[in-house]
Amino acid sequence: MQIYNTLTRRKETFEPQHPGKVGLYACGVTVYDHCHLGHARSCVAFEVMVRHLRRRGYEVTWVRNYTDIDDKIIRRAHETHTSWEAVAERYISSFQEDMAALGIPPAQIEPKATEHIPGMLEIIRILVDKGFAYQGAPGGDVYFRVGKFPGYGKLSGQSLEDIQAGARIEIDPHKEHPLDFVLWKASKPGEPAWPSPWGPGRPGWHIECSAMSMKYLGETLDLHGGGLDLIFPHHENELAQSEAATGKPFVRYWLHHGLLTIDQEKMSKSLGNFFTIKEVLARFHPEVVRFFLINSHYRSPLDFSDAALGEAEAALLRLYSTLGRLEDLRKHYPGVRGPAPADFTAAALTAEEIDRLLTLPERFAGAMDDDFNTAQALGYMFEAVRLTNRLLEHPAAEPGYVALLAEVRHNLVDLGYVLNLLQAEPQEMLAALRQKGAELKISPQEIERLITERAEARTNKDWARADEIRKELSEMDITLEDTPQGTTWRVKG
Repeated sequence: MQIYNTLTRRKETFEPQHPGKVGLYACGVTVYDHCHLGHARSCVAFEVMVRHLRRRGYEVTWVRNYTDIDDKIIRRAHETHTSWEAVAERYISSFQEDMAALGIPPAQIEPKATEHIPGMLEIIRILVDKGFAYQGAPGGDVYFRVGKFPGYGKLSGQSLEDIQAGARIEIDPHKEHPLDFVLWKASKPGEPAWPSPWGPGRPGWHIECSAMSMKYLGETLDLHGGGLDLIFPHHENELAQSEAATGKPFVRYWLHHGLLTIDQEKMSKSLGNFFTIKEVLARFHPEVVRFFLINSHYRSPLDFSDAALGEAEAALLRLYSTLGRLEDLRKHYPGVRGPAPADFTAAALTAEEIDRLLTLPERFAGAMDDDFNTAQALGYMFEAVRLTNRLLEHPAAEPGYVALLAEVRHNLVDLGYVLNLLQAEPQEMLAALRQKGAELKISPQEIERLITERAEARTNKDWARADEIRKELSEMDITLEDTPQGTTWRVKG
């Protein structure tokens, strides 16, 4: 299994510290507002990683935190004339509602920053004693001394000088170096505060994740991840303070997913160009949103648009349409199960194509083992659907035919579980998708039948019939796209 490690900038063979066990820490949300779709991408990406690792037999401990004390939370409390605790609890509940709606289960451990302040204070004490941290003024902030840590910048691939030259740095006379970062913030009037050896205050953002991750996963983590925007400064600072405190490598494999964009610009609350998860789910089925988020490799940027969600909706209709036909066949032959006979042949498929149908689980696993390549894994599933549709258009009575299709159905549902797709009853999902999205003028089954007929016409060089089918579908707002993997369709719009 290969994983791209941000620290080394290459794919590496995955070897956890303890055979058979994996610890994963994924940076969670700062709870001052409703979550936007970029947060959903992060949560779906790490959930799928956990599902695949467990499928491979690993015992996974998944930790995802809440930052429940922060300048933005305090500001929102002042704006709404309520307490910071009430703000945090409100948006923790909102996040949990969003995750439930998307079908994402809770992580095994979901720590809150405010419940782990003693651990943060202990790390800061160690850093002060070792000379890696200092208090800028009596009763003031405590800073990490970046110049004393020789590896600072290794995660982001920058030298201290490069970072300083490119950073927008707020001048602080109490810092020894402009890039020194806050470990402990001295309290201001009206702000929440906890006692500490350096006076009342609250933790800096970066120290929170070091304390929470190491408490539950040990001083060296197997996997730690978040969005690309967290590499610097958040994860760079986490790495520096953690390794300075323990003297051990902090993370074996750093994982960072690409950002969700709108018109190629990062989706961000600070930029005001975001859609909340709730807003998107009001218009699109949750499984459509999930499909959209994993139809690209997790490290790739992903541009949001209604058209992109519409294409995801059409793709999911294709999958469920074929699954529904397979389910009907299973009900008609309740006693027949896979696997298919090794010597099964069919007029509709070549021996090589039948082999590709039967080896779907191995090829799917290979894609997921290659740095969690969900896009490739889905591509293999769609290839299987295309081949299956050709079989379904040429029904046969022999047991081998039914056994093969029963095996295909089992594999699609079984592999779909890794992606948290295709777990619903097909007819119910098809009805729900049509109700949520635009009403199709033709059933998905009929679209698939016409695509199969068109493929046969092209094979027979009957170009007139092939063009006639494309035109017929276009008049019903269905666009065909021919790809090396076969023909796909989507709803115009």
